[in-house]
Amino acid sequence: MAMNPRLNRCWHRICSPMAALLPLLLPFLAATAVAAAGKGRVCLANCGMIDISYPFGIGPACSLPGFNLTCDTNTYGSDLRLGSPNVTVDSMSVSASGSITSLATRVIRSVNLPASASAYSASWEGPGRSFAISGSSNMSLFVLGCGVVATLLDGGTGAAVGNCSVICAEDPVMERLPDGLCTGVGCCSMDVRVPLRAFTLNLSRTVEGIVRDRVTFLVTGGDQYKFRTSDLELGVYAPEVAPALLDWAILGSGDCAGAVEDRASYACVSNHSECQDSPIGGYVCYCSQGYSGNAYIVGGCVPNQYYGSKQPEANCPTRCGNVSIPFPFGMELGCFARIHLYLACNPGPNPPVLQMTEYSVVTDISIDQGTLSIQELSGTADSLDGQDSTFYAFSGESGVVKWAVDNSTCENAMAKEDGYMCVSTHSECLGVTDDRTGRHLGYRCICSSGFQGNPYIEDGCVAADIDECLQPDKYICHGICQNSLGNYSCTGCPHGTEFDAAARKCKASSTILGITIGISSGGGLLFLAAIVGILNRRWKKGIQKRLRRRHFHKNKGILLEQLISSDQNASDSAKIFSLDELEKATNNFDQSRVVGRGGHGTVYKGILTDQRVVAVKRSKLVEDAEIDQFINEVAVLSQINHRNVVKLHGCCLESEVPHLVYEFISNGTLYDLLHGQQSGSLLPLSWEERLRIATEVAGALTYLHSAASMSILHRDVKSTNVLLNDSYTAKVSDFGASRLIPIDQTHLVTAVQGTFGYLDPEYYHTGLLTDKSDVYSFGVILVELLMRKKPIITNENGEKQSLSNYFLWATRERPLRELVDNQVSVEASNEEIMSFAHLAHECLKLRREARPTMKDVEVRLQLLLKGRPAALRKDIDPRPPHEAGWGGRQSIVPVTGQYGTRQFSLEQEFAQSVRVPR
Repeated sequence: MAMNPRLNRCWHRICSPMAALLPLLLPFLAATAVAAAGKGRVCLANCGMIDISYPFGIGPACSLPGFNLTCDTNTYGSDLRLGSPNVTVDSMSVSASGSITSLATRVIRSVNLPASASAYSASWEGPGRSFAISGSSNMSLFVLGCGVVATLLDGGTGAAVGNCSVICAEDPVMERLPDGLCTGVGCCSMDVRVPLRAFTLNLSRTVEGIVRDRVTFLVTGGDQYKFRTSDLELGVYAPEVAPALLDWAILGSGDCAGAVEDRASYACVSNHSECQDSPIGGYVCYCSQGYSGNAYIVGGCVPNQYYGSKQPEANCPTRCGNVSIPFPFGMELGCFARIHLYLACNPGPNPPVLQMTEYSVVTDISIDQGTLSIQELSGTADSLDGQDSTFYAFSGESGVVKWAVDNSTCENAMAKEDGYMCVSTHSECLGVTDDRTGRHLGYRCICSSGFQGNPYIEDGCVAADIDECLQPDKYICHGICQNSLGNYSCTGCPHGTEFDAAARKCKASSTILGITIGISSGGGLLFLAAIVGILNRRWKKGIQKRLRRRHFHKNKGILLEQLISSDQNASDSAKIFSLDELEKATNNFDQSRVVGRGGHGTVYKGILTDQRVVAVKRSKLVEDAEIDQFINEVAVLSQINHRNVVKLHGCCLESEVPHLVYEFISNGTLYDLLHGQQSGSLLPLSWEERLRIATEVAGALTYLHSAASMSILHRDVKSTNVLLNDSYTAKVSDFGASRLIPIDQTHLVTAVQGTFGYLDPEYYHTGLLTDKSDVYSFGVILVELLMRKKPIITNENGEKQSLSNYFLWATRERPLRELVDNQVSVEASNEEIMSFAHLAHECLKLRREARPTMKDVEVRLQLLLKGRPAALRKDIDPRPPHEAGWGGRQSIVPVTGQYGTRQFSLEQEFAQSVRVPR
């Protein structure tokens, strides 16, 4: 049976000689060796160094369908293979409970793409539908080559998962690249955030830089591969790269709810087992709290105490090198209380080291504090890798891990006398939580007040030493009292139970001398402390003032002051705030003032001295090269005054990154209004209100696109970036991804940025950013308003799909009134619904040339709001969309020209807003 890797080390190095334990292990070994089919067939328990447990197995009747393994033995060892097409399994990751959680396999390939070739497609397919490359384990796909654009597609849905491009310079330049740099020069990467049962990698040539024929791609952990320029010519040596992780699940009856109903095929057959839905579909089984083992076999889940001991056996080793190892921790069977408290002593180094996992060592164990001090052996490895995080969590202090002896609560643990670990008299139970998340870890034990020792050992808590000098009435001393372990001493004067004249005189003298010395010393110390405090305060203020001035200069504060002072309109509305003003407004950025967090920073509610309520955004770090663009944009944005754009009041440049100050919008977002629920039902939203909000947003975007000499492309238009004030007036916000372009420039080549579900597909594939990219995203908002569905939905087949694609498909297949929200169907006429849906359909055209401008969209929405839907199009087809054939070619007669009004971005979250390299 596959167990915890640390238990395996214990098993092979320590436990196997202990023949007395074999009777306890036989039930587990037998349960693993015999398949659940009940045919009594003996199955292989391992292949080479890899242990195997059900539902995996080698041979007939030794596994569940789809989990059959083969073991190929050759002169170099044994290879474990799975599925068809088969993949080689490098390892099986197991939890502390003994359950297999994932498989590791190599996904690496080199292809030949001649410079003359325009495109190439490479693909990878998993070993079956039960397996998928993990989307939650920090996996990334790396592409190595020169002059290549790569697009990663989900092999099941065909949806794009990510893209990147690589260019190369001449060899003398490439040779100077530092190892580990994968930023688009010779190497680029795409994060895998969705499970992939199969994928296709589309490769195409670019005309930039040097071109090489060899292209290599591999999937591994995001921090597990370090690019070297020699890999371009020689390829990647597979054993040097960590394998990709495959999640797996039991399919057939769907999720847990469906699987439980079909008891004949339900895989969680052990008592004390539970079912959990898998992110790749289907389900997995695990043992209930307090149990460990294999939930897929009868009797496979056993109490945690099976692996541990209530009390340590005699002659248990208590040291490894310089570290003392108190119970409940231990290094041998019979010496630790729970399997997760087993630690391995590695004798190799000098002195030996105590290992918690393969990548970390324990330098100290504290029973009183309930902590372990750990040291990483590898800067890229997780210190808790292979360790069950159910019982461990990092504390706020670097290198310190909190631990729990069991994952029960104190109340439940004390109710189970056999499993309760606080066995010493004068011991107490203490709950343990994760400092970062507040998650309950379990409990640990401490000695009661006045006692010290080990609460996990019988009679381990003993009375603490008493300081007799603190009780002068009970322990008489007429001189200087000095405490010692179990006793005390008195020096300087005679002492005893009888008071004579000498003793009284000595005591009086000692008292007067002590008072005199105390007053003198105390006065001097207080005076010295006051002087030091004043100097220290002045020194800190001076440093703080110089640091703020340095930040102000670095953030081009003088340049911004000149730009604002040179423009009367800007100086009337914009202001450069001091950091003191913002700290006072936000109560020193108190956490209770936080009103939102996002990818670009944190927003706080503040009240200025003139009683204006504002939103203060503390953005994340910004590159120095982006400061000029930020300053220019703040200067321009300060002039903007549009009722449907969140107003910028100013900024603060005295911190490491600039702070932005906006008007405060109190009624949440359009997304909350559309999709939030109250008392289990959606909030009412009339058809007229939906038209008004759509028209206001369109007007704001029109203003952004064409109201000034420099155009602003928002680049992240979505319902969560449309705020609503007290009167539910729409306010476009969050310009962290926006870009400034000259009015005579039609497009901008930039790294793709935006939100899936709203992202313009042509922009995604070409990287060409135009004002039509915002039009596409706005089209998704129109569909949200019409159908009241989220931008990513689950379709009739149970698959995740973007709302825009679903809308385009559904309008060809079904009557429009069946698709729209019930309230829209009741309040709006057929002609209004048709006009609104047709406008959304035009905004969602795949080719940007076929989409209307935002000015066109705004005018047509205004006409619809005024009750003139027929004026929206000259050639509108009165037939329903599924009959009219919206998927075919239709002539578009725009109301306005190609370009309308423009404006600048309001909320430039500079961290990712400008000069993003392609």
